[in-house]
Amino acid sequence: MITGSIVALVTPMHADGSVDWAALERLLDMHIAAGTAAIGAVGTTGESATLSVPEHCEVIKYCVDYLAGRLPVLAGTGANATWEAIELTRAAADAGADACLLVTPYYNRPTQRGLYEHFKAVAEAVAVPQVLYNVPGRTAVDMHNDTVVKLAQIDNIVGIKDATGDIARARDLVARCDADFAVYSGDDATAMELILAGGKGNISVTANIVPQLVAELCSLALAGDREAASAVNARLAALNRALFLEANPIPVKWALAHEGVIGEGIRLPLTRLDDKYHAEVVAALEVARS
Repeated sequence: MITGSIVALVTPMHADGSVDWAALERLLDMHIAAGTAAIGAVGTTGESATLSVPEHCEVIKYCVDYLAGRLPVLAGTGANATWEAIELTRAAADAGADACLLVTPYYNRPTQRGLYEHFKAVAEAVAVPQVLYNVPGRTAVDMHNDTVVKLAQIDNIVGIKDATGDIARARDLVARCDADFAVYSGDDATAMELILAGGKGNISVTANIVPQLVAELCSLALAGDREAASAVNARLAALNRALFLEANPIPVKWALAHEGVIGEGIRLPLTRLDDKYHAEVVAALEVARS
């Protein structure tokens, strides 16, 4: 089981939108050095929605090959068509990904029965460990805890990324699922509380820009040290807010480019962060690092 800070990694791009492989290597090296527990490749933050299927698979394989076992790779392979999710998950497994992260099917708004059958079909088709991902604010579908508990009984469904920000709901999941089913936060602002409630880590946007701090927060929370974790969390609070001033990953890619870590490439329909937000992001970074 992966525990700790799992970065929801951006996909660095050149100005023309092509993948910047050299910058990707720099990011992976940075996370190895910073104590990040695992790499979340090509999820929402990695602009999975605008990568072609071949590009999607290529980025996952590149991360696996470059890391060569130094960090596990949690590959984003969700889709709103079950056949496509199976295809992406199989490609990630063939590439050597340690596990796959599958978002609820977006836009077509399946029922709870449809969600169960979708994830069951992917799990039965590909033996790789699979982590569910519930983010109703982006997908327009909410997977209920009853559905998650039922899916958790399938052997290779091993966890969930809960991005609802609802700690009571997360506590209910932790209480109702076996100890070997991992509940991860998908919401940086409430990650500390979820981990203290029994969660196993945070699949984090903020870890892209301050990976050591997020790793420290997760470590302290996993150890049950509320006081020390709260001190780190207070330093991160403004940054957690600033990185969602516009749709993720717009602010975090701008922050990384501002610091010279990656270029400014981002794919339409996403655009560069509006100038009016620049000072707020920079100020939040300064607070986090103070």
